[in-house]
Amino acid sequence: MKIKLSTKLSYGIGNLGYGTIAQTVNSFIMFFGTSVLGISGTLVGLAVAISVFWDGVSDPIIGYMSDNHSNKYFGKRLGFLIFGTMGMVLFNILLWTVPFDATDGIKFVWLLVCLLSLETFCTSFATPYIALGIDIAPDYNEQSKLQGYKTVFFILGMVLPSLLMMIFMPSSNGLQGQFLQSGYVNIAYFTSALGLICGVVCIIGTLKIVQDVYKDNKKTTSKTGIKNVFNSFFKIFYTFFLTLKKPNYRAIILGYSVALISTAFLCSIGLHLFTYAYHFSSTQISILMTGLFVSAILSQPFWIYLSNRIDKKPALKNSLIVVLVGIVLTSLTFVFRPFIPTDTLFFVVLSCIFVCGFGTGALYSLPISMYADVITIDRLKSGENNTGIYSGFMTFAYNIANCLALLVIGIMLDLINFNSSEPVQAISVQNSLGVIVFLGCALSISLAYAIFSKYNIKRADVLKYKLKHKNKNSD
Repeated sequence: MKIKLSTKLSYGIGNLGYGTIAQTVNSFIMFFGTSVLGISGTLVGLAVAISVFWDGVSDPIIGYMSDNHSNKYFGKRLGFLIFGTMGMVLFNILLWTVPFDATDGIKFVWLLVCLLSLETFCTSFATPYIALGIDIAPDYNEQSKLQGYKTVFFILGMVLPSLLMMIFMPSSNGLQGQFLQSGYVNIAYFTSALGLICGVVCIIGTLKIVQDVYKDNKKTTSKTGIKNVFNSFFKIFYTFFLTLKKPNYRAIILGYSVALISTAFLCSIGLHLFTYAYHFSSTQISILMTGLFVSAILSQPFWIYLSNRIDKKPALKNSLIVVLVGIVLTSLTFVFRPFIPTDTLFFVVLSCIFVCGFGTGALYSLPISMYADVITIDRLKSGENNTGIYSGFMTFAYNIANCLALLVIGIMLDLINFNSSEPVQAISVQNSLGVIVFLGCALSISLAYAIFSKYNIKRADVLKYKLKHKNKNSD
């Protein structure tokens, strides 16, 4: 089954809007809360962790709802994408407009409420969106290609906040732009407008193929209401734990979750590290983060080619080795930073970050494609389409791991005596920032490598089950 290029592009661009908003929060919220609003790291970490935990819990619920919902115009998924897009663009703006002069308690509540609301609407978009990609691309190779398009747009979305930082956070009166609230608000306006445009393009561009899929599967579609969803709440999460008993599901779900903890460390505390330990300007930090994600984009054709040549699992394991090499090289720049001029150090770090980004590129596409293969085999065996809920399980596990990591990071900022009122941190604080980032990233990637090694589905396995299914239908 071949999918039109226009459909692939329309589907992929949906990830640009969502990815930009999500990455803006991931990259800036910890620094914004501690260094701009002056809230303690523990409180900011708690607010972020609670919202991410709720995001994880709501993922399989929304997935279950989209599996059991259907509409002849919007199919199973597009109605949720419409709802999610509207809410994302609103609460993305409200999040960054917290009153600067309010008490810490009010700031904390404002952040918590906005983060919870934003995560709810992000889930309403993201989980059905992932399931939509699996619905419209059941072919083994087409799934890899579709995930490639989706990944490129998602990484573009991850690049944009760094570029916007350069545009909207210039230095003013000797103060670095990342310390001014106005820059974050302006970025929010831009990213919300982009999210709205990309959501509309994705929905319109995939509408025809969604309607075709609906016609093929409407006989097997059942409807459910909110009451039935929450009556099935415990059943959903019981199914999640049953799913983890299956080796291939467990390898992908846990491996993906653990691997992306490294992103939580880099994005949530990386701005602290580069500002206070490396003493880079907002423009230099913007270039570094842009380089990371541009490298990930440029790596996509390579990892797709390699996965087609040696299969997905070996390609993914090779990518993790590249990431580890990049982490080691970057940590060496941290150790020797006192002996290298800042301008020279910047270019050395940029080179090392480029290596990290090249390896990280595979993490945004290959695990999702491998997970799609597992779901496809399961669907062919059982005859049931539970794509949405299984997609929710993937993001549920990732968000649980992420929320724990963010909570630990927030607490560790307080434990190392990070003081947001001090423009220059003590050497012990600077060193501790480096240890947290590099050790956290290295441990998560190493553990992910061990977990992914347990995955045992190959291309031949998927083709075998599809052939059996085809022969069964022809009989």
